[in-house]
Amino acid sequence: MIVYLKSLHIATLVLWCGGLFALPLMLASHDPLMSQTDYARARRYNHVAYTMLVTPAAMLAVVSGTWLIFLREIYEPWLFIKLVMVMLLVACHAWVGLMLQAVEDTAGQRSPPPARRVIGVLMVPMLTILLLVLAKPEIAISVLPQWLREPQRLDLPFAIPIW
Repeated sequence: MIVYLKSLHIATLVLWCGGLFALPLMLASHDPLMSQTDYARARRYNHVAYTMLVTPAAMLAVVSGTWLIFLREIYEPWLFIKLVMVMLLVACHAWVGLMLQAVEDTAGQRSPPPARRVIGVLMVPMLTILLLVLAKPEIAISVLPQWLREPQRLDLPFAIPIW
């Protein structure tokens, strides 16, 4: 089961990260002088790629990765750094979606940021995640703040329903 889950995780990561690279390049190909028909077609391609391919791949990657953490029982300090980078990658995913929407809603009035800059920002969490997963560095637990190293024994800010 672990092998299949890990295969699903890797495949969806490839789709997610590849899609996040492709979308800024697709946005950069928008010519403000293109006809309305061509603009509508490019807009539809971007929308379908983001909503039907990249976003579901992102969700499957996160869900399968979460299951792998619990099934393999990996609770190492490098994993927590990786999870922070995954959160940053999710934020980048939302940023790309906002760029798509801004360009779609304001045809010819707004140009997307340069694809190089967007891809450069995307490379930071992607490469960090890749390096952490491949190297699995030994990170001393003392590097983490005190509140992460020991239970706080605080009450939750909400009531837990009793069934």
